[in-house]
Amino acid sequence: MSCDSADSRQRILLVTGLLGAGKTTALRVLEDLGWEAIDNFPVRLLDRLIGDGGSGNGDLKAPMAIGFDSRTRGFDPVEIIQLVKQLATRDDLIVTTLFLDCADHELERRYNETRRRHPLAQGLPVSAGIAAERELLAPLRRWADAVITTTDFNSNELQQAIRDRFAHEAPGQMTVTVNSFGFARGLPPVADLLFDMRFLDNPHWVPELRDQTGKDSAVGDHIRRDPAFAASFSQIRDLLLLLLPRYEAQGKSYVNIAFGCTGGRHRSVFMAEQIAQALREAGFSPTVLHRNLASRAAEMIEGAQQT
Repeated sequence: MSCDSADSRQRILLVTGLLGAGKTTALRVLEDLGWEAIDNFPVRLLDRLIGDGGSGNGDLKAPMAIGFDSRTRGFDPVEIIQLVKQLATRDDLIVTTLFLDCADHELERRYNETRRRHPLAQGLPVSAGIAAERELLAPLRRWADAVITTTDFNSNELQQAIRDRFAHEAPGQMTVTVNSFGFARGLPPVADLLFDMRFLDNPHWVPELRDQTGKDSAVGDHIRRDPAFAASFSQIRDLLLLLLPRYEAQGKSYVNIAFGCTGGRHRSVFMAEQIAQALREAGFSPTVLHRNLASRAAEMIEGAQQT
């Protein structure tokens, strides 16, 4: 019961830190993970944004990532801490603060590369602006629940660090689509992984199976009897179960898996259905699409029978 209650609470992640430390990149990754991301939000209005937790705020149940920094209007670290402490007492919220830090020398390098002026430098060298900002933000850094230091991170490494820490709180998982198609009717426009099933015995050349499809049990039995089927199926399944979690860990939102045969009605359809079922048993929720399932069986498409 307590776990269900915790899961129903709205997650609020406050993202702040030194200018140039990677806040924009972090928010972009969080948005890709399914968080509702808002940048440069006046934190003093946070309680109005979240509401009182009543039924009228059902549309705000998605986790929210709210970015702010020293440029944000009304920025006052002490007031922000007090406000967040008040929000944290609510039993309908989980409020977390992430602080992005970076060494002074690396921040100077980043400012010099982009030729941007530090907002707090006020005509002084960029190092003076960084020092002033660090002093201003010191209370927030000490108080933050999580601190990520980005000194030695490139953009990709920071993105991965955000995924590793917050992907488990995302509202959904990677979308997996399993397609079947016929090579003779053209390749699919989008396919991350494509498998050619034309090495399997073709049911098209069995008269009583020709007008059936890979969704019919007789066609499935015919394909299973092919000596190459069992080994190829298990190896493709194992490969996908290895790759899909790694794609998800890299932040990939969509994976399209395509199985092709000559006409797209028998072998590719059966393999797509079997692989989709194996993925469901492994905890994925694939969508299955059969592009050419309703296409007319034709010897011109299938080609001459091999003897």
